[in-house]
Amino acid sequence: MDICFYIAAGVALISTLLVITGTNPVHALLNLVVSLLAVAMIFFTLGAPFAGMLEIIVYAGAIMVLFIFVVMMLNLGEAVIRQEKQWLTPRAWIGPMLLSLLLLGELVSVLAGVGSHAAGIGEIGPKQVGAALYGPYLLAVELASMLLLGALVAAYHLGKHE
Repeated sequence: MDICFYIAAGVALISTLLVITGTNPVHALLNLVVSLLAVAMIFFTLGAPFAGMLEIIVYAGAIMVLFIFVVMMLNLGEAVIRQEKQWLTPRAWIGPMLLSLLLLGELVSVLAGVGSHAAGIGEIGPKQVGAALYGPYLLAVELASMLLLGALVAAYHLGKHE
């Protein structure tokens, strides 16, 4: 199980570096999806399938679809459509596809029970996550919610047309 953790961590680092250093927004989004899937795989290897599924559903699913729609909405025009067709060649998908297949193989091996869980870490369910978030980490959760609320208000005012 340790090897799965390190492979997932390596995939997360590589894909995150590709997000940061890439100049093409579509390629950056593809690599960001791979990075989020790698973080979910790290959660699975550490015995937290609930956190891993939340990572996949919330971040890799909902938020990434929102980002893709924003990129699609901002890129209006015939010239941009031709440029996107040039960007989305099969060669552009090879890197993210190979990294995703590596993560899929790891996920199958973790779910099949090959090897053992990480040393001293058992499976963590939704009840333990909720008890921790609203127990000793309540202040951190409230501070994060206030930060997100502030970001939402700032994004509204920055994006408002006058």
